[in-house]
Amino acid sequence: MNTALKDVIQHGTARAARVLNRQDIAGKTGTTNDQVDSWFAGFNADLVVTTWIGFDNPKSLHEYAAGLALPLWIDFMKVALKGKPESEMKQPENVVAVRIDPNSGLLARPNQANGIIEYFRNKEVPAEEDPTPVYNASNEQQQLTTGEDSLF
Repeated sequence: MNTALKDVIQHGTARAARVLNRQDIAGKTGTTNDQVDSWFAGFNADLVVTTWIGFDNPKSLHEYAAGLALPLWIDFMKVALKGKPESEMKQPENVVAVRIDPNSGLLARPNQANGIIEYFRNKEVPAEEDPTPVYNASNEQQQLTTGEDSLF
């Protein structure tokens, strides 16, 4: 979950928070229907802060959270995190990061360029590699194989 919420800042709707120049922050923007409420909830291992903008009597703000609540959060965090070292959340001991095939959910093959990192409890890691042949165009000597049988 932390990785997904870090991506909101690194690549998503909260990209403006990159101005804080920190890798330990994560969060989520939110805008309700008709832009009545705007919020941003963000955190690192030491601090959780949520900013909200809206009216007591619902009325459209005519703006999304990235343009309203996020700038307030950034201003607060500039002060709150000033001089503080980055603080990452520790990964639980029974959780491991594993490269998997995004289509099958099985272990990615070693040469599989589109493998993605997913997190599993130790006892729930996929046990087998995806058997689908992988062709890596950058390696002309690459053989397409499934298990022990070569296609050529």
